[in-house]
Amino acid sequence: MIDLRPAPASLPRGRRIYAIGDIHGALGKLRALHGTIAADLKQRPVASALLLHLGDYVDKGEGSRAVLDHLTEQDPVPGLETLNLTGNHEETMLAALDGDGAAAADWLWGGGRATLDSYGVAAEAPREDWPQHVPPAHLRFLRRLHLTHQEGGYLFVHAGIRPGVPLEDQSREDLIRIRHDFLGSERDHGVVVVHGHTAGFNPVVRDNRICLDTAAWSGGPLTCGVFEGETLGFLQA
Repeated sequence: MIDLRPAPASLPRGRRIYAIGDIHGALGKLRALHGTIAADLKQRPVASALLLHLGDYVDKGEGSRAVLDHLTEQDPVPGLETLNLTGNHEETMLAALDGDGAAAADWLWGGGRATLDSYGVAAEAPREDWPQHVPPAHLRFLRRLHLTHQEGGYLFVHAGIRPGVPLEDQSREDLIRIRHDFLGSERDHGVVVVHGHTAGFNPVVRDNRICLDTAAWSGGPLTCGVFEGETLGFLQA
């Protein structure tokens, strides 16, 4: 049974959002969490619901390819609308596959070796050969990811926002990579920002932000924030 608490923002009546934090190749936990979401929906039906992933599907963990297979070959939760956001790891992976040498070095350093290994590719293989090992369906998925989703009193984004900058003027770089200036800010952003990108072993709930990255790839749980009306709960796997 999910434990619901007062939330720092709200959604319209009859609307529920399931938002999942950074996955990083943790396929087993992702499958289990999708199953838990399906069970919660069955137990607590709602007029309208959305499944949202906050980005960072790949790198670090061993199941990057399998995670993308899971997300591209079927509906993760049958009958539930799904929206997928991009993270900095997808951005770096695509730049590396497009031939950016600096991005390729960053990718290998930041967990891309595990992703290449999941495709059966040695990191030492010629970089121009890397793209041929990634299925076209995976590339389409990665290139079509959304940057943000705003609904009710929430903004869903991978990393956060630059405090004091209007939402429409936020840079892509900040939205997928910002940390300290955002995490340390106590100002009212006009929305409660729901994000991942900065790992801890428990979700973080503040008046102006909620972090759902709980280090699933390195021993922590995979966390889903459940937003409905003026309440918030968590599901984990």
